[in-house]
Amino acid sequence: MTVFQWLTELTPRERNTLYAGFGGYAVDAFDFMIYSFLIPALITAWGMSKSEAGMIATASLVSSALGGWIAGILADRYGRVRVLQWTIATFAVFTFLSGFTHSFWQLLATRTLQGIGFGGEWSVVTILMAETIRSPQHRAKAVGTVQSSWSLGWAAAAIVYWGSNALLPEAYAWRACFWIGLLPALWILYIRRNVNEPEIYLTTRAKHAAGAARAHFLQIFSRAHLATTLLGSLLCAGMLGGYFALTTWLPTYLKTVRHLSVLNTSTYLAVLIAGSFTGYIVGAILSDQIGRRASFILFSVASFVLGMAYTMLPISNNMMLLLGFPLGLVMQGVFAGIGAYLSELYPNEIRGSGQGFCYNAGRGISSLFPLGVGALSQSMSFVKAIGIVAGSGYLIVIVAALCLPETKGKRLEPLL
Repeated sequence: MTVFQWLTELTPRERNTLYAGFGGYAVDAFDFMIYSFLIPALITAWGMSKSEAGMIATASLVSSALGGWIAGILADRYGRVRVLQWTIATFAVFTFLSGFTHSFWQLLATRTLQGIGFGGEWSVVTILMAETIRSPQHRAKAVGTVQSSWSLGWAAAAIVYWGSNALLPEAYAWRACFWIGLLPALWILYIRRNVNEPEIYLTTRAKHAAGAARAHFLQIFSRAHLATTLLGSLLCAGMLGGYFALTTWLPTYLKTVRHLSVLNTSTYLAVLIAGSFTGYIVGAILSDQIGRRASFILFSVASFVLGMAYTMLPISNNMMLLLGFPLGLVMQGVFAGIGAYLSELYPNEIRGSGQGFCYNAGRGISSLFPLGVGALSQSMSFVKAIGIVAGSGYLIVIVAALCLPETKGKRLEPLL
């Protein structure tokens, strides 16, 4: 049996949902990542400062955290499929409008609104996928496969950026990259025609229609669920914080301190993206085989070790290129099981609210980790600061994973 044998066991309904989620998350990644390629052009075109460029990126992340929680709440009330379409339309439209901006403040507004849809899409698509898959032993593989499409969206953003700059005048190239961001809205047509609400959600909605009490989204903070919500938020904060501490500052360290000329070239990016894609697949398979918690711990330890190898060992250009694949693999692999895991931690009535809050509260907390590296580097070496902050994030993952329950093999049933 091959590692992809499970795909042949899916029903047409499950397969259509997998395709919809895979494509939806890929276009989500494209619309988010395209901005990172356009920062130099915007600085040149508008005289925008690096701090202003960073402020736009931060605003998008903050709004994505809010959007993720709101989308989770709406998905519990109005349906997974309907809200998924809303989120895709939101990030596609505001990415498109970004191509018409003429100032920092205009772009800040459009990218902030784009972030709401970006964060919301992840929350909804992972819940939809987790609830649609009948077999618990395939749930993490399915959700992880959907998340692996992030790497394809990232690669597509790189290709569009390079292509637009090769074919168009500089003044229009960056605008065209944003305008193309409207095309993902066409994916809504596929979703409308081929994807239905999960049976679990429909059963719960039918009981509400029959007069059963509807759970309030604040129930995730009740005595029964508060510990899960706090620990789940810390788990996500540690994953994202460790990842951001490494990926935000590692390129700067390698380029300015190690003077590795291959950094930021197409070859380096291709190797890292390939490793990231593989990491999602490997992580998803391991999550279903050895359990969610063991997978989180394994990838957290590996991410820290390889990250420190990058910064502390005398690495040549060729070695840096070689290690790019396993580094991308482990840093993304730790996320492969999180969508399925958060779905399994909450009952059906508050699944969207709980998952949306945990992941996006973690995203908000994790935004402090890159700042922590910068602050600590004022009083110690750069590499030591990266190690302490990234290590703290991955240590949080280990502690939270050990305190939370294992959910491998759990069936998702309405609990009304």
